[in-house]
Amino acid sequence: MTNSLASRRTVLAAAALAVLLLGIWATPKVLRRLDMQGMKPVTVAKGLVFPWSLAFLPDGRMLVTERPGRLRVVQADGTLGPPIAGLPRVGEGGEGGLLDVTLDPRFESNRLIYWSYAEPAPDAPERRSTAVARGRLVDDRLEEVRVIFRQPVKSGNDVHFGSRLLFDAQGYLLVGLGDRGERHDAQKLDSAHGKILRIDSNGAAAPGNPFLATPGALGEIWCLGLRNVQGLAFEPGTNRLWATDHGPQGGDEINIIEPGRNYGWPVVTHGTEYSTRAPIGEGTSKPGMQNPVTWWGPESVAPSGMTFLTSERYPGWKGQLFIGTLSGHALVRLRIEGTNVVEQQRLVTGLLERIRDVRQGPDGWLYILTGGPDGRIIRVER
Repeated sequence: MTNSLASRRTVLAAAALAVLLLGIWATPKVLRRLDMQGMKPVTVAKGLVFPWSLAFLPDGRMLVTERPGRLRVVQADGTLGPPIAGLPRVGEGGEGGLLDVTLDPRFESNRLIYWSYAEPAPDAPERRSTAVARGRLVDDRLEEVRVIFRQPVKSGNDVHFGSRLLFDAQGYLLVGLGDRGERHDAQKLDSAHGKILRIDSNGAAAPGNPFLATPGALGEIWCLGLRNVQGLAFEPGTNRLWATDHGPQGGDEINIIEPGRNYGWPVVTHGTEYSTRAPIGEGTSKPGMQNPVTWWGPESVAPSGMTFLTSERYPGWKGQLFIGTLSGHALVRLRIEGTNVVEQQRLVTGLLERIRDVRQGPDGWLYILTGGPDGRIIRVER
């Protein structure tokens, strides 16, 4: 009788604990995070190692970069091709490695692609800087590879390589660059740290750049005062250039980029130091420096790749902006009116994965790239 009673009490206690834990776990906040917000994620490909960028080829296949230094073609059915031969040496480590990839606007006739990566110094591979190269994609190899730009200063720092690549309507290449941990360089016109550049296909400064006639300035600079740009997109119909910038703790930003503008880092920011939460710079705004369109705080979301939706696949969402977030573990939808963000929604939070890139596919669906040792390409259906 005593053993039976003790056993019954044990079962009841375990049941009570289970109910208590379920109650703690199944809070509205947690349930919302496990929700997909009406989205239907469909895994297209898996087994990618820290994938960083996705670019669709005209035939529906995908080019995908893996940060350790591999570029692959992924078939429409998700089959991973072997690493493409011909890449220059990539300095993988920390936040650096093989980063963005994009197609030349005339890719169908010239087969040129461009990519950004951490380039190691020949005599000291632990010292790296962000570089941009181009090459001709021929079957499963690259030919006529040429580095068209490199940050002049190599550093042993492991952070803030950027980097996004985007062609403008005139065919010039915009290059988003991080400050490489040297925050004050973002304000210096003789430094390629913390800038967006605008260059031609050979790496020369593009005509019309704002600092071409400024003594001592790098003519490639389009704008300055940025910390770590990882998203660039043109808004259809307006041709406004939008950018995401990784801020410090609680200082992630979205900006509208205009030539010659100063976006403030590290003089002004809404963020604080990660370790101490101490304020940075002189406050959150200053005359002559651009305020962000919006920012996230007090916790960081780490915004990365971004795209504007141009298809009708998602009723009511055409023309809206979609941003992948790393620490935010979400695809963020933003509705924009003019130059203001008037609505935000976090999508596919139930994936609980870092979303490194987002692109619209030729079928009109959004495709996201999850970053990690077993990264995936996911088609987000609704």
